Amino acid sequence: MPRPRSEDRRNAILRAATRVIASQGLGAATAAIAREADISNGSLFTYFDTKAELLNELYVALKAEMATAATPDLRAGDGLREQVCRMWTQWWRWAMANPDKRRALAQLQVSDDITADSHRAASLAFSGVADLLERSRANGPMQNVPLGFVLTLVNGIAEATIDEMIREPAEAEARSRVASDALWRVLAGSAAPPTA
Repeated sequence: MPRPRSEDRRNAILRAATRVIASQGLGAATAAIAREADISNGSLFTYFDTKAELLNELYVALKAEMATAATPDLRAGDGLREQVCRMWTQWWRWAMANPDKRRALAQLQVSDDITADSHRAASLAFSGVADLLERSRANGPMQNVPLGFVLTLVNGIAEATIDEMIREPAEAEARSRVASDALWRVLAGSAAPPTA
């Protein structure tokens, strides 16, 4: 009879995979992930049939965590600009607080092992962010381009800004404000300050 699977152990494997991928890249052996999780390599395959399955589950989990971190305080009564600023702030705070997750996710996003189903699941996790971006660009310069292109631009602004914030922590808040303004101009075409 197979041993029952532990959700705690599964989560420990995902955390270990995050750390190992962040430091060693996608080519890291499953044995290294198992060691980091303090389990045998065989035990890892009790939870994930293949390394590709592990990578896909990790990708979806990290994308969902990032999306959840970016959208918990979006208030319907606030204007779009305020909501975008809040989403932006929560996004970069998550990235700054979780450098291993950010590095692992950057590698997973471009991996050929990530399936179309996993990309779709990650997109669903970002539906709140996507909805906010859709509403924000409705009358702006990005209104007629595909949402995927908008998301790519937003992600590019975010990644470049976060890299700069890490390099210059004393300027982090100032960089965040500049990036937030740039993001709003890209979406809505307006540089007007948020209303109080």
